[in-house]
Amino acid sequence: MILASYRARSSAHSHPTGAPPYWSTLQPNLRSTLAPLAHEIFCTMWMCMAALLLWVRSGGCTDRANTSELLEYSALDFYEKLHSGKMMFIYFEQKVSPTISLFLVELEMSAEVLHDYGILVGKVNCNKEPVHTYCTDERLLHSAFLFRGGKEFLGLDLDTVFDVNSIVSEVLFAILREEVRYVHTDTDLLAMEKAARGQKNIVLGYVRSLGTQEHRSMMETAYVYGSKYQFILITGGPVLKHLGVNESSHSYQVWFLHCRVHSTFMTPMTSERCPLTRMRKPLSVLSLHSFLQLMEAPLVSEVYNNPSMVPPPQFPYQQTPQVFLFSRPETAHLDLDTATTLAWRLRGIALVLLVHSQSHSVKTPDEYNAAYRLPEKSLEVKYLHLHSLDEVMELFIHPEKEAEEEEDEEEGEEEDSDLAKLDDEIAASVYKTRGSFLDMDSIAQLTSDNFHTAVAQNSLTVVLFYLKWDAVSMAVLNSFIEVAERLEDSEVDNVQMSSVDCGEWTDLCAAQSGSALPAPFTPITAFPSVWVFHPQASVRHYSGMLGSEALHRFILLSCSASPTLLTTEEEVASFLQGVPHPELAGYKPDRVLGLFQSPTNAGAPLFTEAAESLRGEVLTGLLTDGLAEKWAADHTVDLPAVLAFPSWRTPTRPSMLPVASSAEELLSHIHTALLHPMPELTMENLPSFFSLGKALLLLFVGEEEDEIGRRQNQALVEEMGRVVELGDGRMERYLACWIHLGRTPAGMSVLGSYLGSMPPLPALVLTHLPTGGEIYQYPPNTPIVASSVLQWLQRIEDKTESPAGMLGEDRWPPAFKFYGFLKIMDTEEPGSARQQAPEEEEEDEEEENMEDDSSSEEGTDSSSSPAPDATTNTHSEL
Repeated sequence: MILASYRARSSAHSHPTGAPPYWSTLQPNLRSTLAPLAHEIFCTMWMCMAALLLWVRSGGCTDRANTSELLEYSALDFYEKLHSGKMMFIYFEQKVSPTISLFLVELEMSAEVLHDYGILVGKVNCNKEPVHTYCTDERLLHSAFLFRGGKEFLGLDLDTVFDVNSIVSEVLFAILREEVRYVHTDTDLLAMEKAARGQKNIVLGYVRSLGTQEHRSMMETAYVYGSKYQFILITGGPVLKHLGVNESSHSYQVWFLHCRVHSTFMTPMTSERCPLTRMRKPLSVLSLHSFLQLMEAPLVSEVYNNPSMVPPPQFPYQQTPQVFLFSRPETAHLDLDTATTLAWRLRGIALVLLVHSQSHSVKTPDEYNAAYRLPEKSLEVKYLHLHSLDEVMELFIHPEKEAEEEEDEEEGEEEDSDLAKLDDEIAASVYKTRGSFLDMDSIAQLTSDNFHTAVAQNSLTVVLFYLKWDAVSMAVLNSFIEVAERLEDSEVDNVQMSSVDCGEWTDLCAAQSGSALPAPFTPITAFPSVWVFHPQASVRHYSGMLGSEALHRFILLSCSASPTLLTTEEEVASFLQGVPHPELAGYKPDRVLGLFQSPTNAGAPLFTEAAESLRGEVLTGLLTDGLAEKWAADHTVDLPAVLAFPSWRTPTRPSMLPVASSAEELLSHIHTALLHPMPELTMENLPSFFSLGKALLLLFVGEEEDEIGRRQNQALVEEMGRVVELGDGRMERYLACWIHLGRTPAGMSVLGSYLGSMPPLPALVLTHLPTGGEIYQYPPNTPIVASSVLQWLQRIEDKTESPAGMLGEDRWPPAFKFYGFLKIMDTEEPGSARQQAPEEEEEDEEEENMEDDSSSEEGTDSSSSPAPDATTNTHSEL
């Protein structure tokens, strides 16, 4: 079939004015009628062709078998073929060297392949019949030439066409130069996506070098499908970063960019980028052909029979697994959304079918909500009950080994088996990359000897305290190095990024004030930990997210003085509306202004102390003298005064803070003023909201499909804001907030764990109550109206409302036996009771590990405990 497509396309190339292939001229209904018949005819022809090929190879047609595809043309033949308009790839032979001989062998092998594309391959012996120009210039000895339309089209150096793969790929690449585009930067790719939007889908291929087997596969496929898809080639460049490719670790990749909306199940694209699907199989012509066929398959198919009665996938999807999801009438719309979401994630891997359970033909018990069928077991359907889409993905992306491992497995295979049992993704990732070394040139490695000197020499020192054997520490160390490199690239020269290996420098990490090695911080008992040091200022513990983006932003904000003394109106305007650093463009930090008669005025020292505590999180400014009086008059406040400018509100409407008697009270006022009345919870700000200790009145809204959906979600958030307003003092005990499941997909897992299953959206729950672990759900399918929500909260307070679920216990035992480091250390301790009876109480092993961990942490958390003594027989995390 592919060969037939090749020949049809080569005919079109050879005869530009010719009629289109007959099949494409048929009416759609007639084509659909003839399709099954054509398939059978194709199979029959293929069997005959296979028999013919076997006969030829066994000795039949010996004359044809001995005839070389590489024709030697005379000068007359060459000019005759040239003016016939055929495409020709010709080498003009003058002197035959060993290198030329090898090339001629490869050229002959490529002749049969290129013949299928309508390209004649041959040579002209210049010693017999010289051809003008090509046989008279010795400089052309190391070039072969492609002719098209009676003219020389391209000359190719023999260094680039040295074997069959390079000859075929380079010749086809030259022919398709107008159809296969090349991009180098993400901007180039974005322009191509915008041009293809609504018109064509894109096939994007990355090969590290031209002339390879993978490049040939891309070009052969592009020759067939070039009129249907836009093919793009990448050989390197900045665009790979957007695609998530490490240029040094991959030799090829293929992606399908869905730029043409063609499916009724497809969510309209709101992003300027086209959704993409990566091909997971090794790149070849057949695998790429199969991949493109899968991209054209229906996203979700709806069936009304039991999965066992549904026929296996037919050509061309016969080697593709099937996944069945069951739909109930009461949740039909939600089930279709779930199936569509899963289908996009399994695109190119499996076919998704939605089974309507209300059909009389469906006899599957209600305890099952999914099933699947593998191509190698086409009649066997396995039924299961799944709790999340991730479990389905695991079946096909990381399938478990069905057969047990052999007893004589090598040590490396046993380690991989242990790794598969790790349920901590961070631990598994670090364990897998344990042999690689980090490039730590961008950060200073501090020790007990140079720590204090290094801190005193820099205006801002950021120190990561970590343990090499701790998985989270090593993951954060990667992010820490990334931040350091970004600071170097942006030429931020007043920040020193440093690290301390607490497994090696235990005396520094466990030091306290008054000990032999005084430290400006309490002993480090949690790993990893990031601390920030300013000369002549108190040390600060960074408590934000440990990802690179949050840490990078915190450091850039910490470079500004806290508070910044503002002396002119221009400086104030720049402070309120400007960007503190070019790399923070688009980010709007919270800002606070202090207005005082003078820097020594009553309240100014409290404000300065509070501002220092907010450094890196909030920009603080100080106005004094006449400028402070002018601002106080403009905002009708009396000096001293503190004005808060939340990032979610326009700078023209600041919040006036009440007078505080201490820095702690002032900080409380500032945090309250900066808090959004109805904040959106994200992975980044969740810890700060949890630290408030309030119950969460949490609204979950789904991703909008159109402008109407966006307005509906906005109306729901505004209605919850009215709940806060009407509730007044009653709402102080609650934090009303919301999660957008489109921007924070992890919220789906959270909601499912709260209630045991995914409810219809929007969903409103009350959770994390200080008095207990109950979870309450606002009645589903009931309009969310402020007055009704307040009545529901009152019923909960009166204990007349039943909870919908309970929070799980915070138990975090080691993920696997070998990961319980503290127990291992106890067992190996000389004279330890555990060493004397290591196999006791095996049934309670996990509880025992957890108790060991908690007792050890309790022993090291107290900052007032004496420094560890080398003679004691106890251990700490250090």
